[in-house]
Amino acid sequence: MQTKCPIGTTARTGEICPESGVWKVVGSPSTTAPIAKGNTMPPYRGQAVTWQLIKYA
Repeated sequence: MQTKCPIGTTARTGEICPESGVWKVVGSPSTTAPIAKGNTMPPYRGQAVTWQLIKYA
């Protein structure tokens, strides 16, 4: 059985998503997005940001 990344895990724009789930931009303005494991973490409003895992898919 594979272990999940803990809630609160962070990943930067351009990194590979380590866990499928709902991710939130750290800071303000913020947004949430469903991102699948293996996808590239997207920018937000054209900026590189840090995403934080808030909920499993």
